[in-house]
Amino acid sequence: ATRPTPASWRSFNNELGVPLTLLNAPDDTEVTVVEMGARGIGHIAELCRIATPGIGVVLAVGAAHTERFGDLEGVARAKGELVECLPSDGTAILNADDARVAAMADRTSARVLTYGRLGDLRAENIRLDDGLRARFDLRSPWGDVEVALGTAGRHAVQNALAAIAAAMAAGGELDAAAAALGAAAVSPWRMEVGRGSGGAVVVNDAYNANPMSMHAAIDALLAVDAPRRLAVVGLMAELGDRHHDDHADVGRRLAEAGVEIIAVGLDLYGGTVVADAAAAIALLDERGPFGPDTAILVKASRVAGLEQVAAHLVAS
Repeated sequence: ATRPTPASWRSFNNELGVPLTLLNAPDDTEVTVVEMGARGIGHIAELCRIATPGIGVVLAVGAAHTERFGDLEGVARAKGELVECLPSDGTAILNADDARVAAMADRTSARVLTYGRLGDLRAENIRLDDGLRARFDLRSPWGDVEVALGTAGRHAVQNALAAIAAAMAAGGELDAAAAALGAAAVSPWRMEVGRGSGGAVVVNDAYNANPMSMHAAIDALLAVDAPRRLAVVGLMAELGDRHHDDHADVGRRLAEAGVEIIAVGLDLYGGTVVADAAAAIALLDERGPFGPDTAILVKASRVAGLEQVAAHLVAS
């Protein structure tokens, strides 16, 4: 049976957003899904004192906000505060494929469930449809089931495994959890796959960006069966000392894959550099129209405002 389960809206994940999520939960709420973010060490521990979670999910330790945390070890220390705050009768759900996340098992007294290639929950026979939505065979402690995702990108499979683990830890039913993933939606501008009027595939992942999510979005672009590929990419914010190298790595990967690069607002990616979203739109209009032989990725941190570019491509 389903249980009333509100969740954080958009990115309501800080000292204001978490209390708002909890206070706005309907009276009949049984389970609440709360996203927790951090800008420094101790922030997640403080949010745990507000929300008192019984189930904690850590997806990955990536180079996001390294300007604030210093390095990946700092990110791991901050994220691990979640599992440290779980009660002994709670459940920590950890990505077995990320060594820094898997190591958090030693930081909790809660039961540990893992997912990934060597985890308690595993995805086999992964395949993508024309909309980049994944279908896979789930192997789990509760049985096996086929899962068809409603969200795009191969990387969504890992998120789906974590979601199923959380549902089962909360007393859910495996078939119902798997079916719900087919109808699950994401926030606007996160891996939205649309088409322009000429038939080009447009991957709009302009909500935010860090090196891990950028490479996942490139994976999605390269999975599209199209001989011509473009990437409209902008700033990945708050990388600190990694700023130059991480942007350059993305540019090299795109160039090596034969992707045409339109870099918005910075010159570290290579390709054609334009000043802002409006200039990117003007350049795309010059290079178009784009037919079904073309796939276009739009990706950057929110400050770049590249959702305007994606909206123009789909509308046009």
